[in-house]
Amino acid sequence: MSKQFILHQDALSANCYKIKLTAALLDIPLEKRNYSILEGDTQTPEFQANVSFWRRIPVLQVGESSFLPESNASCFYLAEYSQSLSKSQSSASLLPRYNLIPEDPFRKATMLRWMFFEQNNHEICVGTLRFWLHILGEEKLSADRVAQIPGKKLAVRECFDHMQDHLANRTTSGWFVGESITLADICLFAYTHLVDNAGFDLNEWPAIKAWCERLKSVDGFIPFDLND
Repeated sequence: MSKQFILHQDALSANCYKIKLTAALLDIPLEKRNYSILEGDTQTPEFQANVSFWRRIPVLQVGESSFLPESNASCFYLAEYSQSLSKSQSSASLLPRYNLIPEDPFRKATMLRWMFFEQNNHEICVGTLRFWLHILGEEKLSADRVAQIPGKKLAVRECFDHMQDHLANRTTSGWFVGESITLADICLFAYTHLVDNAGFDLNEWPAIKAWCERLKSVDGFIPFDLND
């Protein structure tokens, strides 16, 4: 029996989009419950008691009472769930489009390495600048945040130079790990393809731009949608 998945989300968030994209590629239905970060919906005692102690989204709810915070962990769970479900199917027509987690242990670890990089280096600069500059607006930032902008911009360039170098030297597949799309690609794509919101142009990094276009062309892809 398939499980019920509920995504507690704000459509503004690319971290939420990662989970929706993963589910779409795997044909996993998601029910969505929407909250507004800007209106403080996640900061209420009710949200903290019933959804996330840390008062952040996304949170993937599995069934009635299991709640999984952290976007990349939620993507990993959905991919593992899909793979385990496919092993129990007798019909090839029920198999998922993709195995988003490599079977080879080193490739799986490499995938996780890029997912950790995304959260520890990439999202904290790209995602933060997008939120500050595109969603809030620089005129609404505190002096402390304005002072951090140059350092964040430098960190974005370091991350993108690193990604560009990796992709430019992968002459066969064009993916971050192995020969096909994995969770590493999905998790890195979410904020990367929105980097113009943070004041950058992907034309500066042609291998990254080509990778983004490749990902947009995969079967089952859904675009980032502020109304979804």
